[in-house]
Amino acid sequence: MSRAGLPWLQKITAIASLDDDNRRALYAYLRDAGDAVGRDEAAEALGIPRSTASFHLDRLVRDGLLGVEFRKSAAKAGPGSGRPAKLYRPLVEEVGVSIPERQYDLAGDLMATAITRSLAEGVPVQDVLLEVATTKGREAGRPGDFLGALRNLGYEPATDGSGGYRLLNCPFHRLSRDHQAVVCTMNGAFLKGAAAASGAGEEAVLPDPGPGHCCARIAGAGTGSGN
Repeated sequence: MSRAGLPWLQKITAIASLDDDNRRALYAYLRDAGDAVGRDEAAEALGIPRSTASFHLDRLVRDGLLGVEFRKSAAKAGPGSGRPAKLYRPLVEEVGVSIPERQYDLAGDLMATAITRSLAEGVPVQDVLLEVATTKGREAGRPGDFLGALRNLGYEPATDGSGGYRLLNCPFHRLSRDHQAVVCTMNGAFLKGAAAASGAGEEAVLPDPGPGHCCARIAGAGTGSGN
């Protein structure tokens, strides 16, 4: 199962999908199954018709909670046994959504990774944190669409009237209030990595201190359409 987060709008869709009792039960069953599961097995485990299980499983796929793979079953023999079965597996371990979007799991992952490497390599933790944040930012970039990457991450970019963009939301808001220097430095490195991977260049990320918005702003050149 992937630990990667879903884009914000997909999280809302996923939460809405789990409002149904059958889908919530199916997702919980697959999450704990330890391997990909077929429709027959899921239907039998929950005591529901196969057609009902199939409908809800496919809805969970469409809503981004499950993935599909095709695999031959070792348990089947005889005519037709060579056909691969359609199996379902969870794509995410957990789903949470906040309004506005926050990325506290991401911050925790960056800091824990940096501390672990700092202790192992005997280098200053802040130096490692910048490297880790930049690398993770590159993974979050979208080639040719930096604005789209920013929206997916919850920064809420908005035109500033001069060709650039202000970031109306800080995904690390509560952390930045008490640990501003560390969090804003980490955030800047993360954004520069995302900008570079998206083709905007690290120089597109500029400091923008002040209350009520992210501590960085984006210069206009090379940000992409965000469509």
